[in-house]
Amino acid sequence: MPENDRRVSSRLREAMAGHVLPSDRQTAIVVATSGTTGTPKGAMLSPAALHASIAGTHARLGGPGRWLLALPPHHVAGLQVLLRSLVAGTTPEVLDVAGGFSTEAFAETTERMLAGPGPCYTSLVPGQVRKILEEPRARAALAGLDAVLVGGAALPSAVRDAARAAGARLVRTYGMSETCGGCVYDGLPLDGVQARIDEGRIVLGGATLAHGYLNAPAHAAFAEPGWFRTDDAGELRGGTLTVTGRLDEAITSGGLTVVPQVVERALGTHPAITECAVVGLDDDRLGQRVAVAIILRPSMPEPTLEQVRDHVTAQLGAHAAPRELHIVTALPHRGPGKIDRRALREQLMLRG
Repeated sequence: MPENDRRVSSRLREAMAGHVLPSDRQTAIVVATSGTTGTPKGAMLSPAALHASIAGTHARLGGPGRWLLALPPHHVAGLQVLLRSLVAGTTPEVLDVAGGFSTEAFAETTERMLAGPGPCYTSLVPGQVRKILEEPRARAALAGLDAVLVGGAALPSAVRDAARAAGARLVRTYGMSETCGGCVYDGLPLDGVQARIDEGRIVLGGATLAHGYLNAPAHAAFAEPGWFRTDDAGELRGGTLTVTGRLDEAITSGGLTVVPQVVERALGTHPAITECAVVGLDDDRLGQRVAVAIILRPSMPEPTLEQVRDHVTAQLGAHAAPRELHIVTALPHRGPGKIDRRALREQLMLRG
C-alpha cells in the first residue's frame, strides 16, 4: 500500500473511532456536537443525509475533485473531506494537524496535490486562512486551489478581502454537525436544503438534516419534524442567509442587547487587530459589561481602550463598545475555528 494511502486509511480509522455506531440501519455515523452548553450531543446522520450533503457540495463546486484534509477528521468538516473523497473515488492529501497547523506543510502538500489532474479543494477555518496569507509560498498555494471552503466561525472581512486580493477562491460555509456540516454556501442553501427565520432564529431543514440526537432523543431542537432549530440569529433576504450571531451568547448590557459576533466584525476592520473575541462579564451596574480580548497584528502599535471603543462606537454605537480590553497571544477554542467563550470569560475574570 502506498504511503499516502496508509496515512489516509489511518485517518479514516481515527475519524470513525470518535463516532458511535448505533444498531439501527437508519444511522451511518454519530457526530459529536461542539458542546457550547458543556454537554456534547451526538447527531445521528443517515447515509441518505451524508450523500445529499456530498452531492450538494459537488454540484455547487462544479464537480468532484481531489481534497486536502487540513482539519481534524473527528470533526464533521474534516470527516466530510474524507467522505467526499471516498464518493469521488480519489485519495485525499493529508496534512497532520495534531501538533498544530504548519503553513510550510500546507504549502508543500498543496503544491503536490496541484501537480495532479482535476479540480483541487480543501476545507479550512478562518484562523488557518489568516496564517496562510502571512506566508508567500502558502499564499500562492492557496490561490492555486479551485475552491477553499471556510467555516467553523465567522470569516473576518479583513481576512476575506486579503484572500480575494491574493486570488484565493473562498467559499463561506454555514452549518453544523446536525446538518452534515456546511449546508449553506456564500449565503445560499445547497440543493435540497431549506432555511427560514423564526422570530430571528435560523431554522434549517431538508435532505442533509440529522434525524435527532443519540443521547438526547427528545431534544427541542428537533421538535418540528424535518427541521432543526439552531441557536443562531440571522436574516433571510432574497433567498440569501446572513448569520448575525449566537442567540445563546448575546450580552445584555444596561438593558440593551449586544451580539458578540457583530462587535467582532466591527473590530476586525481595526488595522491593529488580527483576531479578537468578545464576551460579557458580570457588572453590578450594567448587568454585564462588554469585554474584548485581542491578538495584535505583527508590528502594529497596541491600541488603547479608548481607541477600541471609538472604533466600535463609530459603527455600532456606544452601547456595543467594549468597556474592558485585554491583549492576548492566543484565544481558547472548543473545536476548529470556534471560540470557547466560556473558557475566555473565566480567563478574563481571573485577570480581574
